[in-house]
This record gives sequence, C-alpha cells and structure tokens, in this order.
Amino acid sequence: MQKMAIFQCFLFFLLISSATACDRCVHHTKVAYFSTASALSSGACGYGSLALGFHGGHLAAGVPSLFKDGAGCGSCFQIRCKNTTLCSRAGTTVILTDLNHNNQTDFVLSSRTFIAMANKGMGQQILKLGLVDVEYKRVPCNYNKQNLAIRVEEMSKKPNYLAIKVLYQGGQTEIVGMDVAQVDSSRWTYMTRNYGAVWDTSNAPSGPLQFRFVVTGGYDGKWIWAKKKVIPADWKAGEVYDAGVQISDIAQEPCYPCDNENWR
Repeated sequence: MQKMAIFQCFLFFLLISSATACDRCVHHTKVAYFSTASALSSGACGYGSLALGFHGGHLAAGVPSLFKDGAGCGSCFQIRCKNTTLCSRAGTTVILTDLNHNNQTDFVLSSRTFIAMANKGMGQQILKLGLVDVEYKRVPCNYNKQNLAIRVEEMSKKPNYLAIKVLYQGGQTEIVGMDVAQVDSSRWTYMTRNYGAVWDTSNAPSGPLQFRFVVTGGYDGKWIWAKKKVIPADWKAGEVYDAGVQISDIAQEPCYPCDNENWR
C-alpha cells in the first residue's frame, strides 16, 4: 500500500508539472543599464567583441538564477517596461552575455537595449529614469538560419589542451554537456565548462574532431550531434568553425498561467 501511495503521489506531481509546463513564463523585475555595451561584451560569458554583433548589440547581464553558472549564456529574453507612456508594447529582445551581481534587478542592459524598450522619440526620457519596472519572458534565439559555431580559444595548446566557445545557439535551450571525439571514432572525451560559454579538455583527441552536445528540451535533455567533421586536424586558435547543425528546441519551465500573447 505504501509503495502504491508513493507512486500515486509521484504521478500526481508529474501531471501537475506537465500541466503547468510553459515556454513563455512572464517574470517581473526592474532593470538598469550600462552606458556602454563593451562592459557587457567583455563579461562572464567570454564572448568578447563577438557579442557586439549579437542581436544588434542588445546585450544583458543576468542574475545568477538566469546565468546558471554559464549555462544561461546566449539565452534570449523579450523585455518590455511597464511605463506605457514611454515604452512600446513589444519591448526588445536581448541576449545574455554577462553575470549581474546586483540582486535589485534581474538584468542590467546596454544603453542601446534600454533605449530600444522606448516608444519612438522617448529614448532620452527613459535613459533619464535609469531604473524602470519591466516584465520579461524567455524567447527562442533566432540567428537567421546561422548554424551553431565552434570557436577555438587562444588558450588552446596542441596537442592535448583544447578550449572552445559555442556561438549562435538557436532555440530556447541550454547546453549542459559536451563531448569531443576524433572523426570515425566511438571514443568520446568529456568536456567541462571552464567558464561562461567556454568548454575545455586536457585530453583532446588528435586528428579532425566531431562534437556532440546535451541540450535541455522540455524537462529532459537530448543529444545533438554536430556534423561529422567540425574542426580539422590542423585547427588554429582564434578560428570559428561551422558545426553544421542548428538548435531549435524549446525548453519548458513551470508557471501558471502561461503567456500565449505575442508582444508586438
């Protein structure tokens, strides 16, 4: 009887979780801004100047619950301020590139992003406020059919140490695991997150390399295999290589009610 009760309890919570699963949970907070986007591009995710090309430089630093020890790097969010006189209904979309240590705001935005929340002609007025009330939700990242890319970091050293950065992660997911192997080999080497969007291994295979990733999708993870040969045997630090795959999965989170409105 006790086992049956435990099973029924588990089933109940599973059904509740499924019923409240949502890919558009709306959250409420305040946001501030940095005067320059470079403060965010050089942040904890490690994107550097590359970040200035993401979403037109609409960058954000997120609190630890959004940064997720680096797993949240590259996540996209739609943010709009609640002052309907100053701000548009659509708000703007941002990409998370840094860690925000200020627990009074979920995000610190670039000034360009802050202004992008405003109605036409109201940019300077919203900047004068410095801090505004907003609502936000996570949304899929869209890179206009750009494939996932792997950048070999300058700290990589042949033959054994390989550090890479993941770029153009589409969809609404997080990369939570990564393996590398020589092409045509079934001996996969586990990579670890060094920081932010940077992964590394001190036991890099030789030869041309293939990759596979574990990404969140729904409440579960799934494997995504990149194309057979991503990095050539003569890889060079600083080079960006096409992974030949796009991520379009949508992760879920529990909330009620779920927002199905398009903010336009």
